[in-house]
Formats: sequence, structure tokens, C-alpha cells
Amino acid sequence: MNASPQSAVVTGAGSGVGRATVLKLVALGWRVALVGRRADALAATVALSAATPGQCLICPCDLGDPDAVASMGTRVLAEFGGIGLVVNSAGTNAPRRSLEVLSLEDYRAMMDANLHGAYYCVQAFLPAMRRQGVGTIVNVVSDAGKQASPKAGPAYVMSKFGLAGLTQSINAEERGRGIRASALFPGDIDTPLLDKRPVVPDAEARGRMMKPEDIADCVIFCAQLPPRTVVEEMLVRPR
Repeated sequence: MNASPQSAVVTGAGSGVGRATVLKLVALGWRVALVGRRADALAATVALSAATPGQCLICPCDLGDPDAVASMGTRVLAEFGGIGLVVNSAGTNAPRRSLEVLSLEDYRAMMDANLHGAYYCVQAFLPAMRRQGVGTIVNVVSDAGKQASPKAGPAYVMSKFGLAGLTQSINAEERGRGIRASALFPGDIDTPLLDKRPVVPDAEARGRMMKPEDIADCVIFCAQLPPRTVVEEMLVRPR
């Protein structure tokens, strides 16, 4: 199959911003590889879309496992022939998130999901983008990647600052090869991740937040700009 700039990989595709991004890409005619831990959640995303046969590729993957990510990348490229867009939207947090109570297990899980997995995905697809001479990487960071807060917790903040640094590094090293990277810094979004807060927001609080579709629109905007243009950073918060 010939390489197509209309092929995308979306991590965290089983819920939240990842799912919303998949639905919008499918509606625009993109072929999409859906990446996440649970095959059933990825299949549910496909079922919600208007995907035609062969338009979506379900790729269950532990993003914290570099070998698993490399194998996923090989499979996607064999199926699609190339990749035009990588969206790193997978992420997690833990209810016990403050320095006083954060466990080593939760710390490692957050770093794997929020930072290491994004790095592994970038490394899996950069060689193909270099060969194509074009490619867009959108990293869904968080406004916690701009300013630490007790609400986010240290592991989440550290991982998001790292993800912002990864975005800058891609642009510093790869822009001459036609590759661009965008970092989105959203504030509060009404997603299932809220259920992991120490105090879960109620319906009224969630109603004041942004929706996953709002951030998916930002992803699409970054991806559809002419190749000569890059949105290096975008800060988005509820009105």
C-alpha cells in the first residue's frame, strides 16, 4: 500500500480526547490506527464512528513497553504504508498523587503513560516521516505542563513538562526534514480521567469544563495547516 499523508495514529483512542480525535479524523476520511491498552475500548470507538471497512486499525498496546510500541509501529506502517499524523493523547493520573502519598508504582505508571509512551511512539514513526519528508506530531500535554499545582500532582506535572520538552526537541531537530510538532496545553476537560481525582468533580463542575471534542478540534487544526506552518504551542482553557 502506498504511503498516504491521510493516515494517522492516535494513542489513548479508547476514551476522552483520543476517542474524540479518532471520530473527527474518520469523518474527514483519514485512515486511523487506534492505540490503547484495551481492545474492547478501541473497538467501541470504531463502533461509534462512521468508519468504512479497512479505515480503522485496532492496535492494543502497552505504551510503557518499548518493544510492544515498536511492534505496533511496524504493524501500522505495514498496513498503511506510511504515516502523516501521530497524536499522543494517552495519559493517566492517580487519586493518591501528592508528594506525601504518591507510590512508586503510580509514579512509574504515570511516567510510562504520559511521557515514555509518547517518546516510544515518536521513535517508532519518525523514520517513516523522514523518508516521506513530511509529518505532524501532536502531543496533548496539559496546562500542568506550564505550571505545577497540587491539583495535578508531581508525577503528572513532571511527565507533562517532559512531554512539552519532547515537542520542542522534535521541532529543534526535525523541522529541516519537513516534520513538525505541536504541544496542546488544555485546562480542565470533562473526561474519564476526572474519576481519578482525590475529589471527583460533580456534574455542575464538569458542565463548566471543556469537552473532548474541543481539544480534538485543536488537533485537527494543527494537522490541517499547510506544511509550511507549525503551531508549536497552544494553550486552551474553559471560558
